[in-house]
Amino acid sequence: MKEKKSPRLRTVDKVKPPYPLNKFPKQFGFNLGREIVYLLATKGESSLEGGEWEKIFADCIGAKWKPSNVGLDDVVLGSCAWSAKTVKAAVPSNQKSVRLISGRNSPIYSFGESFNENSDPNRLGTQVLDIWNERVSAIRKLYKHARTVVLIKSTDLSEVAAFEFDTVRYDADLYQWGWNKNKNIEGFEKNDNAHRFTWQPHGSQFTIIENIPDESLIVKVKIPAKLNKEAILKNIGFTDSWITVLRKNA
Repeated sequence: MKEKKSPRLRTVDKVKPPYPLNKFPKQFGFNLGREIVYLLATKGESSLEGGEWEKIFADCIGAKWKPSNVGLDDVVLGSCAWSAKTVKAAVPSNQKSVRLISGRNSPIYSFGESFNENSDPNRLGTQVLDIWNERVSAIRKLYKHARTVVLIKSTDLSEVAAFEFDTVRYDADLYQWGWNKNKNIEGFEKNDNAHRFTWQPHGSQFTIIENIPDESLIVKVKIPAKLNKEAILKNIGFTDSWITVLRKNA
């Protein structure tokens, strides 16, 4: 089957993004590494999730962090909006693809229809993609460019990989769906049978499988020692007078 091409759009071509896709600003890799070192030194734990990654990414590219209920415009710079996601991997630089949780798409809520494990998976899959596509369309009415930026992180954060891809609508005609042994439905590309989507009826979780581009950015950092709490308090001049303890209605 001949692959369907996306049309060129004049408005998008005229309004340029802050930088070309996956060509992060010059100091981005260094700034990202510095933020990770700071996080490890101050938190003392290798935890970097959702909101923290959104803010770090925004700071590293000079953008505005604005947590969103939709999740597709958590970071905004000019005419471009990003959805920011994190994924764990043993060795980020060796990872070839990632599974990205991309929202809860409920045909029951959106279309008012019931279903069970005997329901037509292609009908369900089309509805799931329709819900996703409506979200993307809503964002693209506000921003000329929409991207997803992914941080693949090792367990100890000593190595991370970052890459972007355009946040797009999916043509339901290009995919076929089927039930798996876990009673979820999976979407496959018709032209090469590549697994692209998974949707879980319980919880309505929608997952997109994305291949990692060769030009993804790899950042490795030295794990710092955790900062001493007492030394920090002394350094900022902390005294007991900074604390006031009251009992309500006393």
